[in-house]
Amino acid sequence: MGLEAGSRGRTLTNGKQSRYFETAARMDEAFLDLLGEKDFEFITVKEICQRAGISRSAFYLHYETLGDLLDECCEWMVARFLTYMPKEAAEFADGIEGRTLEELYLLTPRYLVPYLRFVAENRRLFTTILQRGGALPLVKLYGNTRDHVLEPALDRYGVPEHDRDYFLAFTIRGCVAVVEEWLRRDCADSIDHVVEVIQACCRSPRG
Repeated sequence: MGLEAGSRGRTLTNGKQSRYFETAARMDEAFLDLLGEKDFEFITVKEICQRAGISRSAFYLHYETLGDLLDECCEWMVARFLTYMPKEAAEFADGIEGRTLEELYLLTPRYLVPYLRFVAENRRLFTTILQRGGALPLVKLYGNTRDHVLEPALDRYGVPEHDRDYFLAFTIRGCVAVVEEWLRRDCADSIDHVVEVIQACCRSPRG
């Protein structure tokens, strides 16, 4: 969370580094709390500093603008979600050669529901990113499983290696596009309904 130590030419000792990241964590929490209460454009640096119990100079030690803090928070939220994925991916990849083609189809409630629930729980943050013309970093939720899950699955489906980038680009970006539209609707539709939409849009390579 926050800028990496030394990313602006600073070299921090372990003690200072700990305080640096602790301050960043407090600002992130204060910002997310405020984002739950009001729109981004009405949040000020002064409010964040007051709620986090830090000085304005401490804020600008970490971030140049509120937009930087927004981007950092979004990346941190996605990184936090990713910590839950390695175990799931490892379990799926184990014995992948022996799985049926139906089992290799990942656009199922088992995989989509946790992902969509995460998005819904943090919709104010992700919606703000979209409103500011940014791109959701949600592609990372799929991209980090490419080598040991997605590629082997496409291989089992008989998708030529030359064409796999096309399949992955269409499927991953298509899913993200559906999620972005769902966010624009303030996640009004149920998660089950969005799962059905994704499945209808992204059919199995098997047809």
